[in-house]
Amino acid sequence: MTLDFFKYQGTGNDFVIMDNRSGNIDLTDAQVKHICNRRFGIGADGLMLLNSLEGYDFEMKYYNSDGKQSSMCGNGGRCLVQFAKDQGLHQNSFRFLAVDGEHLAEIGEHGWVHLKMLDVDNIENYHGDAVLNTGSPHFVKHVEHLMDTNVFEQGQEIRYSKHFQEKGINVNFVETTDNKIIVRTYERGVEDETFSCGTGVTAAALVFAHNDNGFNRIEVQTKGGHLAVEFDKNGEENFSNIWLCGPAEFVFKGVITI
Repeated sequence: MTLDFFKYQGTGNDFVIMDNRSGNIDLTDAQVKHICNRRFGIGADGLMLLNSLEGYDFEMKYYNSDGKQSSMCGNGGRCLVQFAKDQGLHQNSFRFLAVDGEHLAEIGEHGWVHLKMLDVDNIENYHGDAVLNTGSPHFVKHVEHLMDTNVFEQGQEIRYSKHFQEKGINVNFVETTDNKIIVRTYERGVEDETFSCGTGVTAAALVFAHNDNGFNRIEVQTKGGHLAVEFDKNGEENFSNIWLCGPAEFVFKGVITI
């Protein structure tokens, strides 16, 4: 089977994307894993299919690099919006369906893609750290000297700990500064640190909101670049109108035979 593919990245979080609006692509877990392998395949943190769906501009189908379908990927969603536009959906506002439900997206200034995330109404205190779901489950831990932190080792320890091992969890380490937060993430399904994680950045921004109530815009630095998260805080654990904002860029295209 020969397939056309496109490579996109959002702050270093990279994805293989295929246009499946014809419905002809049906990949096995093993094939997805091979395609995402950085030595024997194309290489990516995940793979996405752009599907047709009546009533929506498109449907997002997402696989982690381990080959398994996964929960919501924020940077992936932003990249898929840009891909849809590049493939001929010439509009600046989009409505699509992902595994966690309906999302809106807009093409903003400077080529940034703004993706509306689901509302969040619960942040669990877990021994002084935070656990919440922003479309994917996240553990958020505040640290000093983030760049000296062994994210792989410590993230893996938390992800495979007794409490989280069964379903898995993404682990975010966050350092705060006067004007931004810095986030590094160990992602389940990739089982390594990625250069950026959209749902993780969103989770970290909600945990470290500047304002007790009202509008927040949190600037975020990741290993792969700069993002921003905007949201309304309506109470101690209630957040709405959450938008993940950042670049989504085409890298290259090609053909693979599998």
